[in-house]
Amino acid sequence: MRTLQLDLADRGYPIHIGSGLLSEPALYRPYIRGRRVVVISDSHVAALYGEQVCAALTDFDPRLLTFAAGEPSKSLDTYALLADQLIAGRFDRRVTLVALGGGVVGDMTGFLAATFQRGVDFIQVPTTLLAQVDSSVGGKTGVNRPGGKNLLGAFYQPRCVLVDTATLATLPRRELVAGLAEVIKYGLIADEPFLTWLEQALPALLGGDETALQQAIYRSCEIKATIVAADERESGQRALLNLGHTFGHAIEAATGYSAWLHGEAVGLGMLMAAALSQRLGRLPAADCARVAAVLKRAGLPTRLPGDIDTATLLGFMAGDKKVLDGELRLVALDAIGRGVIVSGVAPTLLADVINAAHASETA
Repeated sequence: MRTLQLDLADRGYPIHIGSGLLSEPALYRPYIRGRRVVVISDSHVAALYGEQVCAALTDFDPRLLTFAAGEPSKSLDTYALLADQLIAGRFDRRVTLVALGGGVVGDMTGFLAATFQRGVDFIQVPTTLLAQVDSSVGGKTGVNRPGGKNLLGAFYQPRCVLVDTATLATLPRRELVAGLAEVIKYGLIADEPFLTWLEQALPALLGGDETALQQAIYRSCEIKATIVAADERESGQRALLNLGHTFGHAIEAATGYSAWLHGEAVGLGMLMAAALSQRLGRLPAADCARVAAVLKRAGLPTRLPGDIDTATLLGFMAGDKKVLDGELRLVALDAIGRGVIVSGVAPTLLADVINAAHASETA
């Protein structure tokens, strides 16, 4: 097991990374202050790992709550369902919630923890690659609305993160590929040598090699922990973690949060962000081509389907939560490994980038 520390003074916490961690009571116990624990999971992950985690928590009389798997469940309706079950169970503010699952489970459980009894403890136990490298770390929680992704939520840090890489053995290939989008993101915004390593390691990563996956997860979490520690509430450089997300979130919203996985949409969004960077005169054409090549080799989408029209995407982007004082902020690239925040991009230029993604020959 390897451990990273996210340094946030009295709210800092460890990120444990290794194989077989789900079943280790000693890894949970220091972060549970009360006598009761509720494990929250989706219907798919609960069937795989729910009993295993509850068995590790028998000292705390664990209860398992589940909801339907999938992005459409990341909603206020699901939030209310879970909250009502906590209320009916007479859980108090010393309860600890355990988020067992992917990004939807982690975001939902975190938002519930932030608001139930005005705040209770929670532990992140991510079971997808995307959640292990991104959504479980940093304290962003929330739910989607028809008008946009994650528009309701809170910054609320877990007490610890347990990354059990053995869970990736049951992860569908499509989910694994989607998670690689967030891994690639870290190389693009902050670490060109890491991207070079990823380019070489892609066959091993796609083949499920646990050593390669643990290395990718560790470095991804290391980069994110450093950025979050410096800017917890995204007033500055933490926004760099949103490379491709403004485009990607718009794709998800335009398709009803059902057709695309988050990582798939972000992957295409990063390609669009690279294309925008080139059009802004920031990113050389060769670097833009390199971005496209690594995304394609990873198996991520590199073309926008024709049924997602440009005007619809621009509308969702205009309502993105990164809009400040009516001005959209985007993450661009000055070079591979050097992200930058830009604003004041003309809507016509954004439309050109979206139109080019429709016609992309990279796919």
